[in-house]
Amino acid sequence: MDPMFLKDVEQHRGDDNYTHAIEVMRRAGSDYPQILHMFSYKLKATVHLERFTQEMLREEAPLTPGIRELIAAYTSHLNQCPF
Repeated sequence: MDPMFLKDVEQHRGDDNYTHAIEVMRRAGSDYPQILHMFSYKLKATVHLERFTQEMLREEAPLTPGIRELIAAYTSHLNQCPF
């Protein structure tokens, strides 16, 4: 995996679930979504992003949650981002 441009963010080691998930995936030799580094680095902002994502993907809307997930996964694929 290519290093991030935000060295301080990538090297941050917090005591949170995101940092623990990164470490588990690294030990397993797995690629992982690098946004997890940002989630760990700015936990207060992450709470808002989690709420936003939950609202967009799960709450009542014209499209089913499954279709919205599919759109998100396809968009991530187009952006060469693991989803």
